[in-house]
Amino acid sequence: MSVEANAPAAVIVLAAGAGTRMKSAKPKILHEIGGKSMVGHAIAAARGIDPERLVAVVRHERDRVVEHLLQIEPDLTIADQDDVPGTGRAVQQGLEALPEDIEGTIVVTYGDVPLLTGEQLGELVAAHDADANAVTVLTARLGDPTGYGRIVRDDDGSVAGIVEHKDATDAQRGIDEVNSGIYAFDAAVLRSALAQVTTDNAQGEMYLTDVLSIARGDGGRVAAVVTGDPWQVEGANDRVQLAALGKEMNRRTCEKWMRSGVTIVDPDSTWIDVDVALSSDVTLKPGTQLHGSTAVGTDAVIGPDTTLTNVQVGQGATVKRSDATDSTIGQGASVGPFAYLRPKTDLGESGKIGAFYETKNAKIGKGSKLSHLGYSGDSVIGEYTNIGCGNITANYDGEKKHQTVIGSHVRTASNTVFVAPVSVGDGAYTGAGAIVRKDVPAGALALSVAPQRNSEGWTQAKRPGSESAAAAGAAPGAPVADNS
Repeated sequence: MSVEANAPAAVIVLAAGAGTRMKSAKPKILHEIGGKSMVGHAIAAARGIDPERLVAVVRHERDRVVEHLLQIEPDLTIADQDDVPGTGRAVQQGLEALPEDIEGTIVVTYGDVPLLTGEQLGELVAAHDADANAVTVLTARLGDPTGYGRIVRDDDGSVAGIVEHKDATDAQRGIDEVNSGIYAFDAAVLRSALAQVTTDNAQGEMYLTDVLSIARGDGGRVAAVVTGDPWQVEGANDRVQLAALGKEMNRRTCEKWMRSGVTIVDPDSTWIDVDVALSSDVTLKPGTQLHGSTAVGTDAVIGPDTTLTNVQVGQGATVKRSDATDSTIGQGASVGPFAYLRPKTDLGESGKIGAFYETKNAKIGKGSKLSHLGYSGDSVIGEYTNIGCGNITANYDGEKKHQTVIGSHVRTASNTVFVAPVSVGDGAYTGAGAIVRKDVPAGALALSVAPQRNSEGWTQAKRPGSESAAAAGAAPGAPVADNS
């Protein structure tokens, strides 16, 4: 059935559980896969069906969870679950946070089902609205349904009830259709039924599943929508399940990008967060990790063994065996191997940051090269400048950071040290081993020259009996040691 889903009146996301099986100081729903917390994925799915209102029910680590939720969804309504246990009570308190006269469809989902999509929720709502159901439950068929509540259907296909595994007969345990716990409710039915749900059971909890039998007893139709993708209703109760969900999410993300024209040489060793953006004809080599808001332009080659976090990579750029965060790599630029780009590095078009180079808060102009073995921090470098091997900007005086400004078409020799704050004019040069403490005018050569003094016979005199002394003494023309 293909039916256009109406926007539901509300979505209630249950996010109150402690998740003790995670064995973590962090609330379960804040654990991440694919670059987002589990509850962040749940909120995104809920927003995907454009509800009029969105509510999260919280309890465990309440302030920490609420802070996170409001960062990702500022318009979210927060409802606090009290001491009465059970999903029925959690939904009831979520409902109490909504207007008393709310009408229409209310969807209930969870904060720990990160693979659930807005499209799947939309199918649930569409079927619920099309048949004017009192309740519609999202279900899945599993090869091994052990431990799950079974869906018992009538001859007409409607849901007669949900039987928990421990309460099921042998025949009912043979049913492979299970309850996901995700529902679409008519608001009036939900409000009325929850008022009748009690804690008079072995667990002393308000069961949300009791709403189904109450609605059915009142003459309402209870139906089910079977998902064709059981992963979407899988939750994570421990870190083993979290890792399995993360691997499946990454597999889907890689497949999506490959079908969109991205070459991924080894999907099993490539990890891509869900908010990463890739252009066609990008190549990702083994061991690549792309996190956060990273975006990579057409024909760029990333990897192998490269991690980019919130990095913008231009068309045709290459980055190999390097780590970069909160940085920009321009069109046609190259980075690595073994480069470390710290935040606010901005490498211009056709620029280069080469082997064993570290940068931080560095703006590097078009065509400029920092090829190997150096550090550039709190710096501005012009266009087509070549920074020699072993150059560093000494930007920290023990209390404050200072800036180094180097112009365009500058050539610096090996082992130059720029003692900030200092500037070097366009077209200037430095000599090998220069320590630049004063500004260098355009076109000037900066030298730090001290006379070289050779102390003849020092090794024999100061290291007598050593292998070095023996070698020096045997060298042609070696001076005689003065041991006086």
